[in-house]
Amino acid sequence: MKQILSLTVFLLLITIQTPLLAQQNNFIDDSIERLENSRKYLLLVAELMPTEKYDYKATEESLSFSESIMHIGFALDWHSQSLIGDRAARVYQTDTVFKPANKTKAEMMARIDQTFTEAITLLKDFEPAQLNDELDYFGLNRSKRQIFMLLADHITHHRAQMLVSMRLNGLVPPRYVLYQ
Repeated sequence: MKQILSLTVFLLLITIQTPLLAQQNNFIDDSIERLENSRKYLLLVAELMPTEKYDYKATEESLSFSESIMHIGFALDWHSQSLIGDRAARVYQTDTVFKPANKTKAEMMARIDQTFTEAITLLKDFEPAQLNDELDYFGLNRSKRQIFMLLADHITHHRAQMLVSMRLNGLVPPRYVLYQ
């Protein structure tokens, strides 16, 4: 009788846990799809802005177009590799990989493309059971699931600033792409 009860409990737990894990896998797959689409759109935006306008700032306090694109790269790298992954964080003030100084438009675009590739590769290998792991995020307790969502949100925020820079320079941004 004890074995039947144990087997019943075991089967019940598997039945409950399997759909939950599938939902978590779907969340990761959706996040990857969103990053892949976001990469394509961001690279299109970067390509359409003329090289001579990469230093353009909408306001004195704003990041330039080139600073925005490299900031997106730095944040994508940090959030994915150091917060979701376990690599030591880069220090923004001393980092040169994601600073636009002495980089051509092509080099910046290649760096961004590579950073998306690295982030997507990390997410493909991410264990769904770790989505609820919590970490300190600027003094706030946040789950890795929330960091996944922040990846897309942060890209959208800074890309929108880049679109404004395009408009202020008389350029028409690319048509909006769904699910990015």
